[in-house]
Amino acid sequence: MAKIDARYMYVFAHGAGAGMHHPFMERAAEALGGHGVATHRFDFPYMKAGKNRPDSPAVAEAAVREAVREAAREAPGLALLAGGKSFGGRMTSQAQAKEPLPGVRGLVFFGFPLHPPGRPGVERAEHLTAVEIPMLFLQGTRDEFASLDLLQGVVQRLGSRATLHLIEEGDHSFKVPKRTGKTERDVLEELATTIEHWADDNG
Repeated sequence: MAKIDARYMYVFAHGAGAGMHHPFMERAAEALGGHGVATHRFDFPYMKAGKNRPDSPAVAEAAVREAVREAAREAPGLALLAGGKSFGGRMTSQAQAKEPLPGVRGLVFFGFPLHPPGRPGVERAEHLTAVEIPMLFLQGTRDEFASLDLLQGVVQRLGSRATLHLIEEGDHSFKVPKRTGKTERDVLEELATTIEHWADDNG
């Protein structure tokens, strides 16, 4: 539910292997709530059914679209953002590329899955050229699902629509080595602060 002091509502889709109640999703939502960003989390149909295989793009994109409608009804006074963790973020951007999500002002990706581990490529990003609203890529520099040089090239080609924020030494789940001196809470706070400032700048 939206907090009274929230300025934004973020439709927050989960990754392929874990649902809306995964600890990362819950802790990220809590951190965002402290920065004026309420969250609307939801499970894709396959997760609701207890299946391991993700839904087809058409089914997943339809679920994103319905979640955006629900979020708008839940918090009609808040500016809408959408996106999610890995698979959830990609399904959101694909939905937006095919037909703009009503009322959504920007997309936020927690670890955009540019390619499978060990198989670098940019085909999964081709649809992003059809997204005409601002996009924020939050990415760990050790993310094996997104070769940093390839992702930087994608963001550069998207121009002013795209912003890339890197978590130094973060992996696909934004975990960082102890030697960085950062805790999970520190990383989540950095991510939430970045989203708040980006949303304010692009509102």
